[in-house]
Amino acid sequence: MKKRLSMQDKAEIAMKVAVRKVVADHKKTGRPLAIWKNGKAVNVSPKSL
Repeated sequence: MKKRLSMQDKAEIAMKVAVRKVVADHKKTGRPLAIWKNGKAVNVSPKSL
């Protein structure tokens, strides 16, 4: 029997898929990706992802 996913599980899966797509797009285009690190927003080179 299949277990039904909760709304929270579905939202978490959707967020992970969206993040993967954004990272892939930034790698493809060579644009830096803004991330949160040590309490500050920083740009990261797509080569280091």
